[in-house]
Amino acid sequence: MSGKIFQHILKKYNHANQHRCYSLKRNAKKLKSCIVGGGPAGFYTAQRLLRRNSEILVDIFDKLPVPFGLVRFGVAPDHPEVKNVINTFTQTANRYSDRCRFLGNVEVGKDVSISQLLESYDIVVFSHGAESDRKLNIPGENSDGVYSAREFVGWYNGLPEFSHLAPDLSKESAIILGHGNVALDIARLLLMPVDELAKTDICQHALDVVAASKVQHVHIVGRRGPLQTAFTIKEFREMTKLPNVESHICLEDSKTSIMEEYERLARPRRRITDLMLKMADNPTVSKSSNKSWSLEFLLTPLEVLTENGHASAVRFAKNKLEGKEIDSQKAVVTDEVVDLQSNLVIRSIGYQTLPIGDGNVIPFNDKTYTIPNHYGRVLNHKGVYCSGWAKRGPVGVIAGTMTDAFETADSVIEDIESGVIKPSTSCIKDITESLLHEGISVVDFNEWENINEEEMRRGDKVGKPREKIINVHEMIRIAKSLDS
Repeated sequence: MSGKIFQHILKKYNHANQHRCYSLKRNAKKLKSCIVGGGPAGFYTAQRLLRRNSEILVDIFDKLPVPFGLVRFGVAPDHPEVKNVINTFTQTANRYSDRCRFLGNVEVGKDVSISQLLESYDIVVFSHGAESDRKLNIPGENSDGVYSAREFVGWYNGLPEFSHLAPDLSKESAIILGHGNVALDIARLLLMPVDELAKTDICQHALDVVAASKVQHVHIVGRRGPLQTAFTIKEFREMTKLPNVESHICLEDSKTSIMEEYERLARPRRRITDLMLKMADNPTVSKSSNKSWSLEFLLTPLEVLTENGHASAVRFAKNKLEGKEIDSQKAVVTDEVVDLQSNLVIRSIGYQTLPIGDGNVIPFNDKTYTIPNHYGRVLNHKGVYCSGWAKRGPVGVIAGTMTDAFETADSVIEDIESGVIKPSTSCIKDITESLLHEGISVVDFNEWENINEEEMRRGDKVGKPREKIINVHEMIRIAKSLDS
């Protein structure tokens, strides 16, 4: 028997005993909690609960066999420093392995009902993020060549449901609708040197397509003006430093309003504005490349024009801003129209949370796309909480998610300490037994680490941090295999 196989069997044996110990503890009168969603909001919530209460047990459910959600599938490949938070989540899972379980490949609402969770746990936290995206609701939006940012980012980051995407990058221009960080991430990926991209954890199928790309210019278009952009200075500065790429900041119609408002701008906004003004006055010019990007303002998409069912251009109305306060100014369309040619259109106007289950058990606000709550406590549902995008909507960065998740966890702890939440008086059957009975291949954290090791092994062969596995069945096979 090889040493590797022996070590794997030993790990499995120790892991099995760990879970027996966990099950015995569950039969004691301890608080049993579960978190729906294994992304940053879920793990931060778990971390806070486990640190603040030594008696609580936490199960983290995720519909995929792999944890970390948006950190794995949403963060740009060339931002490895942002993904370092995975180390913190891994430490949490390992440090509290006697009280915390990851239950991957379990879809709540399908493999296990919300009613089952409410019956099996004293505390249920919904941290399932945003599984949809906002629509433009314009003609041609569903044409070939039009993608949401969630689809496109999921494609190059290895989200299994979008691995089949085949974006056509054979033409010279692309249009990205939106002025947020995700829009800049996509633009940067389309324009950055392929040899640099090849050193990241971008999926190979996406790298091959981008390497063959004919895209030379990226239009980054927003409805409002330069004082209402949603991206951060860091992301914007990265765009301005792309090697051998020209930049064009289109401020022709906005300079007067910028100067009128300049003294009232908060420091973060002023830093972005200063860089915009500098770039507008001194655009980068490259003699060694014909790649470029433009930041364009005051344009509302009216229609995606098509040829033979495929996007060929976007028709925009020119806008004017109305309102006194900068942040609340609204874009009002005028009669002037302009067309931008492109067969690749990416809609980056925001993600959208969906109601979980049938939407009747857990309340959902279909205007804000959030679960109604007060400091994370789901309204009129004792013992039910929410964190992350399900709580506040799909906004902000990972640091904000941490603060939000901690707030929810603190509400849980407060309710425990005040006696609002108490351990169940009945002996509750471990929910994993019913999952196994139903034939669900539950992937635990040790088994995820089998996948992790295999991805890093494959990546090492080609000079990348990892090569993500994009097929769920292959993930499960590797997770359960003695040879992984």
